[in-house]
Amino acid sequence: MTTDTAAQAAYVVAALLFILSLAGLSQHKTSRSGVVWGIAGMVVALAATVGLASRSITTTGLVLIAVATAVGAGIGLWRARVVEMTGMPELIAIMHSLVGLAAAFVGWNGYLDVDAELSGSLLAIHHAEVFIGVFIGAVTFTGSVVAYLKLSARINSRPLTLPGKHVLNIGALVAFVGLTAAFVARPGMGLLIAVTVIALALGAHLVASIGGGDMPVVVSMLNSYSGWAAAASGFLLANNLLIVTGALVGSSGAYLSYIMCKAMNRSFISVIAGGFGTPAAAAEEGEQGEHREINAEETAELLGNATSVIITPGYGMAVAQAQYPVAELARKLRERGVEVRFGIHPVAGRLPGHMNVLLAEANVPYDIVLEMDEINDDFAATSVVLVIGANDTVNPAATDNPTSPIAGMPVLHVWESSNVIVFKRSMAAGYAGVQNPLFFRENTQMLFGDAKQRVEDILRGLDALDTPVPAMAGTSR
Repeated sequence: MTTDTAAQAAYVVAALLFILSLAGLSQHKTSRSGVVWGIAGMVVALAATVGLASRSITTTGLVLIAVATAVGAGIGLWRARVVEMTGMPELIAIMHSLVGLAAAFVGWNGYLDVDAELSGSLLAIHHAEVFIGVFIGAVTFTGSVVAYLKLSARINSRPLTLPGKHVLNIGALVAFVGLTAAFVARPGMGLLIAVTVIALALGAHLVASIGGGDMPVVVSMLNSYSGWAAAASGFLLANNLLIVTGALVGSSGAYLSYIMCKAMNRSFISVIAGGFGTPAAAAEEGEQGEHREINAEETAELLGNATSVIITPGYGMAVAQAQYPVAELARKLRERGVEVRFGIHPVAGRLPGHMNVLLAEANVPYDIVLEMDEINDDFAATSVVLVIGANDTVNPAATDNPTSPIAGMPVLHVWESSNVIVFKRSMAAGYAGVQNPLFFRENTQMLFGDAKQRVEDILRGLDALDTPVPAMAGTSR
């Protein structure tokens, strides 16, 4: 067996492992095995690539590859160890930017180092691959950087609304098509520089035009872009595994984005075109009535007398790192005979599946964690709903206010329950900048403060309910 044949066989094995990884990651129960399959596939792919490259590069080149691999692995392990779950969305966004940047570099290298054996139609195809690869990579790079800045609150999360923004986007795409035709006909560095600048500007503008409340869809879409960028690099490098892997990531990311858009009742085309997400009207940003407050002891008593409880977590739970006391609260209530379940909105948090991972991390049983469609009809028969750090995903304005920026978005119908307790630090609007009329409903009470501390207070309150009150001194028996 030749080195080339062995490498291609290894690529097939790696591709199958990546497919198994995606299948495993599709369910919480099998997600750990999915990660293991993915790691195994990457090890096989890396080993095969280095083995294939060793035929044509010097010992110095192999040493440089080993050093680069060690440095990259070290940085990856360090970031994986120190990043908190609340920082995962922006970490993933910045990782997508590196994929895009690498694809752009590969494209530029493809232009500067053309195989002398290419000629005629094959050379034209190569130039098209170069141009398209650079464009996709550059769009992914700047789009991911802007997403990172928004998710990490380094820039305002509100959508950028430049005059004629759609005309600008369409103009950039038309320019790309025209420049591609010109480059294929007569390649030149000036054309490649021009498309790189246009793509960098387009990627930044597309993501900047999308509101912060819609960032889960953006992260998923950027994941898709990074996959297509990798596939474009695969064509330039004649690497079948990179093509297959990029196509898997690109198609799965696009499909996930489509599912999320359906869950939010939004147009998929509108999202990827940077056309959705508008600031809330000024009238909606103020309070819309008087709210009622409740303390932890009263909440504990309410929960202790409840027959059924649904907990709806959001990004605020992740920020407060309250998943562990929340899991303990669920356990104690279940021991008291209370039916406890979790209701998860498709875009809870700032990353698809964010809440599910947090709850799994805290050992919450999978069978009591339900998706929105599975639990929405049960709120009307529920004694108490605990809204912990969620806001836009439980906003009734989405269903009864056609002028709201989130109108038509499916939400958790928590207001249909007998009692709603909302954990918040303040009465501020949610990440989408929309005020929530849920806070002012008659069956809603606000529990202010850090979510982790308040849940711990409730746990102590539940313990106090079970502790017999000692008899006073001098009381006759």
